[in-house]
Amino acid sequence: MKSPELGRVAPQSLLRLQSWLSPAFPTGSYSYSHGLESAVESKRVHDRDSLVDWLDADLHYGSPRNDAIFFVEAWRRAATGDQAQLLEIAELSAAFRGTAEFALETSQQGSSCLATFRDVWPDPVTEWLSQALRMRGLPAVLPVVLAVRSAAQGVPAEVALRAFLQAFVGNLVAAAVRLIPLGQTDGQRAIAALEDAVLDASDRALTAGPGDLGSVAFMVDLASVSHETQYTRLFRS
Repeated sequence: MKSPELGRVAPQSLLRLQSWLSPAFPTGSYSYSHGLESAVESKRVHDRDSLVDWLDADLHYGSPRNDAIFFVEAWRRAATGDQAQLLEIAELSAAFRGTAEFALETSQQGSSCLATFRDVWPDPVTEWLSQALRMRGLPAVLPVVLAVRSAAQGVPAEVALRAFLQAFVGNLVAAAVRLIPLGQTDGQRAIAALEDAVLDASDRALTAGPGDLGSVAFMVDLASVSHETQYTRLFRS
Protein backbone atom coordinates (compact mmCIF):
# COMPACT_ATOMS: atom_id res chain seq x y z
CA MET A 1 0.00 0.00 0.00
CA LYS A 2 1.39 3.40 -0.97
CA SER A 3 1.74 5.82 1.93
CA PRO A 4 -0.40 8.95 1.56
CA GLU A 5 1.26 12.30 1.07
CA LEU A 6 2.38 13.86 4.33
CA GLY A 7 -0.39 15.75 6.05
CA ARG A 8 -2.97 15.44 3.26
CA VAL A 9 -6.32 13.78 3.93
CA ALA A 10 -8.97 13.10 1.33
CA PRO A 11 -12.33 14.69 2.26
CA GLN A 12 -14.11 11.35 2.66
CA SER A 13 -11.25 9.94 4.75
CA LEU A 14 -11.39 12.97 7.05
CA LEU A 15 -15.13 12.50 7.54
CA ARG A 16 -14.61 8.84 8.39
CA LEU A 17 -11.81 9.58 10.85
CA GLN A 18 -14.07 12.07 12.61
CA SER A 19 -16.84 9.46 12.74
CA TRP A 20 -14.53 6.78 14.15
CA LEU A 21 -13.33 9.05 16.97
CA SER A 22 -16.71 10.61 17.71
CA PRO A 23 -18.49 9.91 21.03
CA ALA A 24 -21.31 8.55 18.84
CA PHE A 25 -19.09 5.73 17.53
CA PRO A 26 -20.18 2.56 19.36
CA THR A 27 -16.98 1.54 21.14
CA GLY A 28 -18.37 2.21 24.62
CA SER A 29 -15.61 4.73 25.38
CA TYR A 30 -17.98 6.74 27.58
CA SER A 31 -18.03 3.88 30.11
CA TYR A 32 -14.28 4.09 30.86
CA SER A 33 -12.37 6.64 32.94
CA HIS A 34 -8.85 5.14 32.74
CA GLY A 35 -8.52 5.20 36.52
CA LEU A 36 -9.70 8.81 36.76
CA GLU A 37 -12.72 7.84 38.85
CA SER A 38 -10.40 6.50 41.55
CA ALA A 39 -8.20 9.60 41.34
CA VAL A 40 -11.24 11.80 41.93
CA GLU A 41 -12.40 9.58 44.81
CA SER A 42 -9.00 10.00 46.50
CA LYS A 43 -9.01 13.78 45.82
CA ARG A 44 -5.83 13.61 43.74
CA VAL A 45 -7.89 15.12 40.94
CA HIS A 46 -10.33 17.71 42.28
CA ASP A 47 -10.43 20.67 39.87
CA ARG A 48 -9.46 21.74 36.38
CA ASP A 49 -5.78 22.36 37.15
CA SER A 50 -5.27 18.99 38.84
CA LEU A 51 -7.11 17.29 35.95
CA VAL A 52 -4.83 18.94 33.40
CA ASP A 53 -1.74 17.94 35.39
CA TRP A 54 -2.98 14.34 35.66
CA LEU A 55 -3.74 13.95 31.96
CA ASP A 56 -0.56 15.74 30.90
CA ALA A 57 1.53 13.30 32.93
CA ASP A 58 -0.42 10.34 31.56
CA LEU A 59 0.09 11.46 27.95
CA HIS A 60 3.82 11.91 28.42
CA TYR A 61 4.67 9.04 30.76
CA GLY A 62 1.73 6.60 30.96
CA SER A 63 -0.01 4.02 28.82
CA PRO A 64 -1.23 6.59 26.24
CA ARG A 65 2.45 7.15 25.40
CA ASN A 66 2.82 3.45 24.68
CA ASP A 67 -0.45 3.35 22.75
CA ALA A 68 0.80 6.20 20.58
CA ILE A 69 3.94 4.21 19.75
CA PHE A 70 1.86 1.10 19.02
CA PHE A 71 -0.42 3.20 16.82
CA VAL A 72 2.46 4.47 14.70
CA GLU A 73 4.10 1.04 14.44
CA ALA A 74 0.81 -0.62 13.43
CA TRP A 75 0.10 2.11 10.88
CA ARG A 76 3.52 1.69 9.30
CA ARG A 77 3.23 -2.11 9.10
CA ALA A 78 -0.24 -1.84 7.59
CA ALA A 79 0.88 0.80 5.08
CA THR A 80 3.75 -1.39 3.86
CA GLY A 81 1.76 -4.63 3.95
CA ASP A 82 4.06 -6.25 6.53
CA GLN A 83 1.45 -8.57 8.00
CA ALA A 84 3.82 -10.65 10.12
CA GLN A 85 5.28 -7.61 11.88
CA LEU A 86 1.83 -6.11 12.25
CA LEU A 87 0.62 -9.16 14.16
CA GLU A 88 3.68 -9.00 16.39
CA ILE A 89 2.85 -5.37 17.21
CA ALA A 90 -0.77 -6.38 17.90
CA GLU A 91 0.36 -9.13 20.26
CA LEU A 92 2.80 -6.87 22.10
CA SER A 93 0.21 -4.12 22.41
CA ALA A 94 -2.32 -6.54 23.90
CA ALA A 95 0.21 -7.72 26.49
CA PHE A 96 1.52 -4.24 27.34
CA ARG A 97 -1.19 -3.39 29.88
CA GLY A 98 -0.42 -2.46 33.48
CA THR A 99 -3.75 -3.51 34.98
CA ALA A 100 -6.71 -5.77 34.24
CA GLU A 101 -8.98 -2.77 33.75
CA PHE A 102 -6.63 -1.16 31.25
CA ALA A 103 -6.59 -4.44 29.33
CA LEU A 104 -10.39 -4.56 29.33
CA GLU A 105 -10.60 -0.91 28.31
CA THR A 106 -8.54 -1.33 25.16
CA SER A 107 -9.71 -4.83 24.16
CA GLN A 108 -13.44 -4.17 24.55
CA GLN A 109 -13.21 -0.90 22.63
CA GLY A 110 -10.97 -2.48 20.02
CA SER A 111 -13.35 -5.39 19.46
CA SER A 112 -16.34 -3.08 19.17
CA CYS A 113 -14.43 -0.80 16.82
CA LEU A 114 -13.38 -3.70 14.59
CA ALA A 115 -16.91 -5.12 14.49
CA THR A 116 -18.32 -1.74 13.44
CA PHE A 117 -15.68 -1.33 10.75
CA ARG A 118 -16.55 -4.74 9.31
CA ASP A 119 -20.26 -3.97 9.32
CA VAL A 120 -20.30 -0.33 8.16
CA TRP A 121 -17.01 0.20 6.26
CA PRO A 122 -15.93 -3.30 5.16
CA ASP A 123 -12.61 -3.65 3.37
CA PRO A 124 -10.09 -6.49 2.80
CA VAL A 125 -7.52 -5.19 5.31
CA THR A 126 -10.04 -4.98 8.14
CA GLU A 127 -11.36 -8.44 7.32
CA TRP A 128 -7.85 -9.89 7.26
CA LEU A 129 -7.03 -8.29 10.62
CA SER A 130 -10.17 -9.73 12.21
CA GLN A 131 -9.45 -13.24 10.96
CA ALA A 132 -5.73 -13.10 11.76
CA LEU A 133 -6.33 -11.98 15.33
CA ARG A 134 -8.96 -14.66 15.84
CA MET A 135 -6.67 -17.40 14.48
CA ARG A 136 -3.88 -16.33 16.86
CA GLY A 137 -6.22 -15.90 19.82
CA LEU A 138 -5.33 -12.21 20.21
CA PRO A 139 -7.66 -9.43 21.37
CA ALA A 140 -8.30 -6.52 19.04
CA VAL A 141 -6.72 -3.59 20.89
CA LEU A 142 -7.99 -0.12 20.03
CA PRO A 143 -4.79 1.68 18.88
CA VAL A 144 -3.89 -1.16 16.50
CA VAL A 145 -7.38 -1.44 15.01
CA LEU A 146 -7.67 2.30 14.44
CA ALA A 147 -4.16 2.56 13.04
CA VAL A 148 -4.68 -0.27 10.55
CA ARG A 149 -7.99 1.15 9.36
CA SER A 150 -6.53 4.68 9.12
CA ALA A 151 -3.69 3.40 6.96
CA ALA A 152 -6.13 1.49 4.75
CA GLN A 153 -8.23 4.65 4.41
CA GLY A 154 -5.18 6.70 3.42
CA VAL A 155 -5.11 8.89 6.53
CA PRO A 156 -1.49 9.91 7.30
CA ALA A 157 -0.08 8.53 10.53
CA GLU A 158 0.56 11.95 12.06
CA VAL A 159 -3.01 13.09 11.40
CA ALA A 160 -4.64 9.91 12.67
CA LEU A 161 -2.43 9.72 15.77
CA ARG A 162 -3.11 13.30 16.86
CA ALA A 163 -6.83 12.74 16.43
CA PHE A 164 -6.61 9.48 18.39
CA LEU A 165 -4.87 11.12 21.36
CA GLN A 166 -7.19 14.12 21.25
CA ALA A 167 -10.19 11.76 21.41
CA PHE A 168 -8.60 10.04 24.43
CA VAL A 169 -8.28 13.40 26.18
CA GLY A 170 -11.80 14.43 25.26
CA ASN A 171 -13.27 11.23 26.64
CA LEU A 172 -11.51 11.59 29.99
CA VAL A 173 -12.40 15.26 30.29
CA ALA A 174 -16.03 14.32 29.65
CA ALA A 175 -15.71 11.79 32.48
CA ALA A 176 -14.19 14.45 34.74
CA VAL A 177 -17.06 16.84 34.02
CA ARG A 178 -19.36 14.26 35.62
CA LEU A 179 -17.01 13.06 38.36
CA ILE A 180 -15.44 16.16 39.93
CA PRO A 181 -17.95 17.67 38.91
CA LEU A 182 -16.56 20.17 36.43
CA GLY A 183 -18.52 22.67 34.37
CA GLN A 184 -18.66 22.10 30.63
CA THR A 185 -16.83 25.35 29.91
CA ASP A 186 -14.09 24.38 32.35
CA GLY A 187 -13.95 21.04 30.57
CA GLN A 188 -13.26 22.84 27.30
CA ARG A 189 -10.61 24.93 29.02
CA ALA A 190 -8.94 21.70 30.14
CA ILE A 191 -8.99 20.32 26.59
CA ALA A 192 -7.50 23.58 25.29
CA ALA A 193 -4.78 23.48 27.95
CA LEU A 194 -3.82 19.96 26.84
CA GLU A 195 -3.41 20.76 23.15
CA ASP A 196 0.36 21.18 23.40
CA ALA A 197 0.64 17.93 25.38
CA VAL A 198 -1.27 16.05 22.66
CA LEU A 199 0.92 17.49 19.92
CA ASP A 200 4.13 16.84 21.85
CA ALA A 201 3.15 13.25 22.69
CA SER A 202 2.28 12.67 19.05
CA ASP A 203 5.56 14.11 17.77
CA ARG A 204 7.55 11.98 20.19
CA ALA A 205 5.71 8.79 19.16
CA LEU A 206 6.29 9.49 15.46
CA THR A 207 10.05 9.36 16.01
CA ALA A 208 10.00 6.50 18.55
CA GLY A 209 9.91 2.74 18.14
CA PRO A 210 9.29 -0.47 20.09
CA GLY A 211 12.58 0.00 21.93
CA ASP A 212 11.19 3.18 23.49
CA LEU A 213 8.16 1.50 25.09
CA GLY A 214 7.71 1.93 28.82
CA SER A 215 5.80 4.00 31.33
CA VAL A 216 6.43 5.64 34.69
CA ALA A 217 2.97 7.02 35.44
CA PHE A 218 2.73 4.98 38.63
CA MET A 219 -0.07 7.05 40.16
CA VAL A 220 -2.27 6.40 37.14
CA ASP A 221 -1.57 2.66 37.32
CA LEU A 222 -2.24 2.62 41.07
CA ALA A 223 -5.49 4.52 40.51
CA SER A 224 -6.53 1.83 38.04
CA VAL A 225 -5.69 -0.94 40.50
CA SER A 226 -7.61 0.85 43.26
CA HIS A 227 -10.59 1.29 40.98
CA GLU A 228 -10.98 -2.48 40.65
CA THR A 229 -12.22 -2.64 44.26
CA GLN A 230 -13.77 0.82 44.55
CA TYR A 231 -17.11 0.50 46.30
CA THR A 232 -19.17 2.95 44.23
CA ARG A 233 -18.34 3.16 40.57
CA LEU A 234 -19.85 4.82 37.50
CA PHE A 235 -17.15 3.65 35.08
CA ARG A 236 -15.62 0.33 34.08
CA SER A 237 -12.04 1.54 34.52
